[in-house]
Amino acid sequence: MTLSSIHDQNRQAVDSQGPARLPVPVYLLAVGTFLMLTTEFIVAGILPDIAADLKISLADAGTLITVFAAGMVVGAPTMAMATRRISPRLTLILALLIFAAGHAIVALCANFTVLLAARFVTALATGAFWAVASVVAARLAPAGMTSRSLGVVTAGGMLATVLGVPLGAFFAQLAGWRGSFGALGLLALVAAILIWRGLPEIHTSKHHVPLRAEFAALRSKRLWLALAACATTTGGVLAAYSYVSPLLTQTAGFHAGTVPWILAVFGIGSFIGTLLGGRVGDRHPHMLTVIVPTFTVLFLTTMLLTAHSPLVLVLALTGLGLVGLSANPVLISLALRYAKNAPTLGSALSVAAFNLGTMAASWFGGRSLESPLGMLGPIVLGIASSVLTLIPVSVLAWRARTAYLRQPNAADTSAS
Repeated sequence: MTLSSIHDQNRQAVDSQGPARLPVPVYLLAVGTFLMLTTEFIVAGILPDIAADLKISLADAGTLITVFAAGMVVGAPTMAMATRRISPRLTLILALLIFAAGHAIVALCANFTVLLAARFVTALATGAFWAVASVVAARLAPAGMTSRSLGVVTAGGMLATVLGVPLGAFFAQLAGWRGSFGALGLLALVAAILIWRGLPEIHTSKHHVPLRAEFAALRSKRLWLALAACATTTGGVLAAYSYVSPLLTQTAGFHAGTVPWILAVFGIGSFIGTLLGGRVGDRHPHMLTVIVPTFTVLFLTTMLLTAHSPLVLVLALTGLGLVGLSANPVLISLALRYAKNAPTLGSALSVAAFNLGTMAASWFGGRSLESPLGMLGPIVLGIASSVLTLIPVSVLAWRARTAYLRQPNAADTSAS
């Protein structure tokens, strides 16, 4: 049975089945994604510390986010194709080991160029982990729970914004920012052991699908629309989030010691929103993907207009966390579906698209800091990106609605 056929059962199965539980290995994959997203965005919480220690500007320090995202863009599809004949379990373990080695280098090295290179290599492994983890989570999910399973794996990443990034910021205040990276490396080794002991061998169809057939999935117009939405929806949120620490301290007037707590509030919202998004997405995927960018624009606009009002700014940031990334598991599920018989490539491309949005947001966000908009520049950029998200998701929703009206019993099943 292909991932597309599993996805097509969602609406009927969710309504008809009794309470079902996701298997434990899905939660083990979430442990890995927790580490992956922590390392990607921990820089946002300790940006001033890194800049001061390395004697570089905030914009230059922000390139540590940009180069990691670039590595994910390159690494997700290329590593997924390179490891297509390796068992998913082994791929996940090797990715975590490379992840650990890259963090050891960052913790010990003082040369900024070497740090950038280490971040890039680490991101290659991270891209491979995310791509394979999404496919394995979908394979392990009971019927009708694909988006929910992907929501749990994605929520592992969102938990990073609840615990990983704020704790990393706290730990950086105690042991320096390098200590935070060293701790992540050690935790990756622990995660590798958990995956090795707890994840069964998954024999997926990717071992039998010719490479030419995998790339045939690229002809799907709906796949590219879903990927475009992956990029712009993430870019909209991460443009603001990547530079939220200096916004809170320099514009809103918060003490640096309160920033980790505010980041934790944002993270709690992201964690809850992703879990809810996965549940709602199994029944109403296209409705969710339209509502999310609409509310993201609303909260970002509120942040723009109230940046000097500490309380309102925090409330808007919390709302952004709750809503902004909640459609991600649904977008991944759609990418897997529209890729048909090439789910690994579809998953890898969705990971690449998310990080393309992150890369563009962090890079142009950093440049916007030097514009007349100053600290408000990244928020304006985020609003523009979120508005763009409405284009591909509206087209997908319209095509799904048209298919439903033509064939009510096969609504939203076409993946051309």
